[in-house]
Amino acid sequence: MRNDYKFYKKILTKNFMKSIITLISILLISFEMNAQTIGRVGTTAAPFLKIPVGARALAMGEAYSTLSEDITGVFWNPAGISAMNNMQVLFNHYDYIADLTYDYGAFSLPIQELGTFGVFIGYLGMPDIERTTIQFPDGNGEKVSASSFVVGFSYSRALTDRFSIGGNVKYIRENIWHSSASAYAFDVGVLYRTFFKNIRLGMSISNFGSQMQMEGRDALVQHDINQQFAGNNENINAYLETEQYPLPILFRVGVSANILEDFFELKDYDLIVAVDAIHPNDNKEYINAGSELTLYDMIALRAGYRQLLLDGTEGGLTFGVGLKFEVMNTLLNLDYANVDFGRLDHQNKFSLILSF
Repeated sequence: MRNDYKFYKKILTKNFMKSIITLISILLISFEMNAQTIGRVGTTAAPFLKIPVGARALAMGEAYSTLSEDITGVFWNPAGISAMNNMQVLFNHYDYIADLTYDYGAFSLPIQELGTFGVFIGYLGMPDIERTTIQFPDGNGEKVSASSFVVGFSYSRALTDRFSIGGNVKYIRENIWHSSASAYAFDVGVLYRTFFKNIRLGMSISNFGSQMQMEGRDALVQHDINQQFAGNNENINAYLETEQYPLPILFRVGVSANILEDFFELKDYDLIVAVDAIHPNDNKEYINAGSELTLYDMIALRAGYRQLLLDGTEGGLTFGVGLKFEVMNTLLNLDYANVDFGRLDHQNKFSLILSF
């Protein structure tokens, strides 16, 4: 029985490595083929689904598909949360661009022999704005609101001591004034720790699901179905049919290594280097890269660069710091990141993870 386990484990590892190499090759070819194509920015619905969570990941340039072994893995790569040993709670609040605010929370629970379960919710909001019309271009006194939110369920399981798989199922909804659009989507990810110096390989696909179409009483109009016919009713109720738009799908392939711990066997210090290749369906391909230096498993210094090789990028350098300490039998991870948004200036991001 033990020999059979080793045999299937070897086959699984070999096939997964081949798949990763093939996918990386396809992605690199895609980089070259799309170098002269027109960008697809603004062609998807629910772009808030791309707002990253977790200040650690942000400080590392969003190169996080192989490092998502905490609660933030529900966003980056759900396969990572299978490595958790304790319950975790994530609190994430951003003062985003243009007076937008984004709040994200998640909870995960590992159950022995079953896997790790999680739930998450994200909400993008904005202050109410005054409605304008042709007759009242400066506003008619009526307030208009807009918001977006996502809620979902996660599950991950380690199939071997080196290979894990996970996924999310989620519901997405966007609202503006009296209209709304909704969709269902899922994420899936895999994570593999190689036998060579524990180098990690990861892959995930996010937001694969149904299209979104705005509907509501804002689309109600009065219409004359036959203007050539005199005497007919000119005020027949009708609805404008809006376009359907796909969700912002993100395909990530990444690699990372613990340089000091796995290559030099240093225990009090560690240096992680990570690189992700990103293939979105609403933009050209790009690279994220980051690093993290950890001292005595308490203080972490991080830096990275996001959206490398992307034309017209608003990404850039990132850096941050993390603190890990215990309070009343609860482990706290407090992380900070400073993110360069180009012409939109730098932004400060904070996140808190509690482990019980």
